[in-house]
Amino acid sequence: MATDLVEINPERPEPEIVERAADAVRSGKVVAIPTDALYTLVADPYNLRAVAQVFRAKGREVHRSLPILVGDILMAEELAGELNNRFYLLARRFWPGPLTIIIPASAHVPLKVTGNTGRMALRQSRSNIACQLIAALNQPLISTSANISGSPTCHNGIDVFGMMDGRVDLVLDGGLCTGVGATTIDITEPMWKLIKSGAVSEKELSECLHP
Repeated sequence: MATDLVEINPERPEPEIVERAADAVRSGKVVAIPTDALYTLVADPYNLRAVAQVFRAKGREVHRSLPILVGDILMAEELAGELNNRFYLLARRFWPGPLTIIIPASAHVPLKVTGNTGRMALRQSRSNIACQLIAALNQPLISTSANISGSPTCHNGIDVFGMMDGRVDLVLDGGLCTGVGATTIDITEPMWKLIKSGAVSEKELSECLHP
């Protein structure tokens, strides 16, 4: 496939470029966008062809789940099998922001998206581009780092284009992403577990969950 590279203002995203990306997602394509800390591949989690294309683009093992970006807590509730009090404490404290929360997925989330685990990782981003794209589509988005699995993550659009050319349909180049990566926490078990360290510290998580 031919990959298009389009510049976008990350602070004030041009509506016509956001709509171009939204049209691509609606048609089952994969788009790379800048977010808080790195570039991410976004696609429609309900379109199994698009889901398969994300796995192919990254060379990702199919047993690994694909993280999801949501627009707000209400959108998260629509995706979840059930949500406990820990989810609401964390989401209200750290969203939008660099915290990914692993929760049980509802039955209408394709099992392939969860890596056949029945669980999924959700985050609400501070990125204006991500927020406006979700709003334009009125739905959640797959959001996994825009790199080939095992390769370094990409922090600018040119690097993404160089690595993913021919693997994705569109790259929105918003320049350099300089934020700290997201922390990931699993709250599906009786005891919560820190999965990946990032911008939110384990101490902050503990203070939120055990005030």
